[in-house]
Amino acid sequence: MRDAPPAVSDIASPAFWPADPPSAAPHQLGHRDRLRQRALIGGFEPLPDYELLELMLFRTFPRGDVKPLAKVLLARFGSLAGVFAASTAELCTVKGVGEAAALDIRAVQEAALRIARAPVAKRTVISSWSALLAYIRVALAHEPREQFRVLFLDQ
Repeated sequence: MRDAPPAVSDIASPAFWPADPPSAAPHQLGHRDRLRQRALIGGFEPLPDYELLELMLFRTFPRGDVKPLAKVLLARFGSLAGVFAASTAELCTVKGVGEAAALDIRAVQEAALRIARAPVAKRTVISSWSALLAYIRVALAHEPREQFRVLFLDQ
């Protein structure tokens, strides 16, 4: 049985969103803050995939240690791209991932696809081999089913 959702007044309280849960092990205390600081100071690029996924999962799971979940997701789907390309149903097969977490992960994937497609969608002509490969990667790289597409090339 699920707990009732918190009241809006509870969510607005700073106590509702602690950096770490009060029951966290000593090595976990401050982990979220340390990870956020590393991202702020050094950027996202040096972070391993599981830590980048952790940062995203902090938003979905405001309490608790999400590092094990991030590592399980990466192991199950093979890569960060695989996690984000997984369907909602596939994500929900992972223990600890419910519909809300799956929806958040899928939203990140959709945002990434829209960003990646933006330069391709604005051009009517693919003018180089590298542009063609970029289009194919964006359009087909993580599709769960094989697809057939026709490209009309003049050279």
